[in-house]
Amino acid sequence: MELPSSHRLPLSWLDEAASLPIQYRALAEAAPESARDPERLAALRQAVIEYKPATAIARRQKADGLWGGSLFAPGPLKAFGWKEAGTVTQYRRLLELGWPPDMRHFKLADRFLFRLLSRDESPQLLVEFHRAAKTDAGLAAWVRNMGREAAAAALARGGHVDDPRLRGTAHRITSDISQYLRSEVAQKPFKKAHGKTVLDPAAYPPTIFAVEMLAFLPALQRERAGFIERLGHYFSTAAPRRAFFVLAGKRFFPPLFELLGDPLHADAQGHVRDVPFAVYWLELLARLGLVRQVPSATKVLARLYSECDEAGIWSPKALRRSPKSTNPVLSHYFPLEGPGKSPAQRQTDVTFRLALIARHLGLPIEVA
Repeated sequence: MELPSSHRLPLSWLDEAASLPIQYRALAEAAPESARDPERLAALRQAVIEYKPATAIARRQKADGLWGGSLFAPGPLKAFGWKEAGTVTQYRRLLELGWPPDMRHFKLADRFLFRLLSRDESPQLLVEFHRAAKTDAGLAAWVRNMGREAAAAALARGGHVDDPRLRGTAHRITSDISQYLRSEVAQKPFKKAHGKTVLDPAAYPPTIFAVEMLAFLPALQRERAGFIERLGHYFSTAAPRRAFFVLAGKRFFPPLFELLGDPLHADAQGHVRDVPFAVYWLELLARLGLVRQVPSATKVLARLYSECDEAGIWSPKALRRSPKSTNPVLSHYFPLEGPGKSPAQRQTDVTFRLALIARHLGLPIEVA
């Protein structure tokens, strides 16, 4: 099974079946420029800004620019003490819903996110972990590091690609990951601590935040082309099946953001259990130019394209319900479809994402 040489975008079908954010982004990002009606695009842009699920998120932002009293919570998770989605997740969620990055809500959050890049030692920047970190320097270091990567991912996604503060941070993160990939620790990344298997504290594997940051910084990709190629080799190796924890100071956390090899877990035919995570990961790899370098990515994407009908609508056999993910890290990303009972709503998200991926792969897009 091979990748197609072109792809069809069912724009008319999406206009009838999909949510406003999918309609808008399909026209603005997936469709060729020749197919973009300026009046239709402007009307959709305004409709997305007024879209109730997005305005509900915006209303929950606090005066300091934060959401949910947390920094990078993807949603409620008892292991971390999170009760709702936090700032980095809601920031990126609004962007995924089609809000332009020059809106006031982003600018308010940007002040805080840029402080995270500056290595400011203020306890305020530890957000939900500031109390526990008072007596746990290791936890504070982990939170600051993860917060810096999360902030960089959000700011890159928000269009700050030319800001020297973001570029400097991105280069530091890239260098740290590159050093890890070349080290002996990458071959044996685990240790024992208090009777548990943990990620070696000296390990600095790529995180989902780092990968998303890189995906939205094309200039840095060109400048660090050798590193991007090594990253492709890294994601071509099978992830270890061994269960482990992340030791952050005195706290044990599940490895929610860390990536140790290929996260797709595809079978030999390119089937995956978690389709939403697969399209998220494939979009990141497409933006990085790595889809064809990672065998599992090529196989899974070819499988997904083979499940599209002649109009380009994703139509796998026996699709009885909307795809759902067990991975909370893409809560900002999937679904973009709103509530409803139409069978077509099971297909709209993946249909749009496959067209967007095709666009980033450079495939010719035919509008239907």
